Formats: sequence, structure tokens, C-alpha cells
Amino acid sequence: MRIVIAMICVVCLAASGRPYAAVPDDPAKVTPLEVGARAPVFKAREVDGRDFDFNPAQLKQPALIIFYRGGWCPYCNAHLKNLRYVEPKLRKLGFQVLFLSTDKPELLYSSLKEKVKYHLLSDASMQAARAFGVAYQLDAGTLKMLQTYGIDLDTTQGTHNHELPVPAVFIVDRSGTIRYRHFNPDYKVRLDGASLWAAAQEALQK
Repeated sequence: MRIVIAMICVVCLAASGRPYAAVPDDPAKVTPLEVGARAPVFKAREVDGRDFDFNPAQLKQPALIIFYRGGWCPYCNAHLKNLRYVEPKLRKLGFQVLFLSTDKPELLYSSLKEKVKYHLLSDASMQAARAFGVAYQLDAGTLKMLQTYGIDLDTTQGTHNHELPVPAVFIVDRSGTIRYRHFNPDYKVRLDGASLWAAAQEALQK
């Protein structure tokens, strides 16, 4: 089952030394890292602005990484709400659960309609999204449409990247290997909590 909610380049070097794929101009053209690939090193920021470093060579527990667009996105709010029961179970199962969005640190929690206690991280630089291959460039028409809804990405991200992630989920085991991925270029389609729970349990058995 999937949740469906109706409504509304440059080649960079990764911290690991591997090149990112060029950022496409269409979410349908993203090329996420595949199951079996090594998870990338990336840097994000905590709500207080401190750096958060993710290094697959130093994991002490499996990681579950969820990319969402931002607190301004109603689909993201609905998705985070849907995960409210499974997220504590995932942590109890031993996962480090990380939610990455394009919001700058000070907006991570305040911009959400849903009040959550998740570990939210700012990927406003899009370093993590590019490294995982889920970043795409917005066209002028989409930017203008967002602005008609009162959404100014320059303000929410604190950058002029005009990039967003395709909503995605990656499960990384303690060896740093990707054991599961889910993504959909249609941002209205998200992985529901029950499917995420099943995927996490299966990933631990690999």
C-alpha cells in the first residue's frame, strides 16, 4: 500500500571522492543509488546549526534515511504524520532514523504543521540529496507556481539552489551498504508506515 495525497548541472565531488551524477531538471530523471551500493559520506546540519556528519565507515547501528521536501509541503506533513507510530518502533529495533529536508536549520520544526519528535536534519545545501542521487533542479514554471502558494525556496532554504529531493527512503546497514530504497518522482506518492516497517525488518535479516 502507498499513501497518495492529492493537491497541489554541474558534476560535484562527494566527500567520499566519488562524483555525484549531474543534477537533472526533471524528477523522473533522477538516478538514486541502488541496493547493494555503498552509502555516501555526507554533511547536514542540526536544528541548532551544528554539523551532522554521516560516515558509512563508522556506523554503530543501521540507519534509515528519509528525504522529504520541506515543512511547507502538505504531502510531507501528511507523510511524517503517517510515520508517527512506526518511528519509535524503528528506533527500538536499533535504527538511527534521520529525516532530511531542504529547510534551513531554524525552520526544521517550526515550519511543520505536524509536531514531531523526529531527528530532523537540514540538507539545504542538497549535499546529501545529490550524493544519494535524488536531487533535481526546479524549472522557472514550477518556482513561479510555488510562489503563488506563498512558498519561497530562497527563504526556506537560505540558498539559491532551486533544487528539491525526490521523496525517498534508504536503509543502510552497519557495514555502510544500502539494503533498501524507495523513491517515486511523483511527490504525492510516499512509502507508508506499514511498508517501511516491513522493509526495515527484512533489511536486518540480510
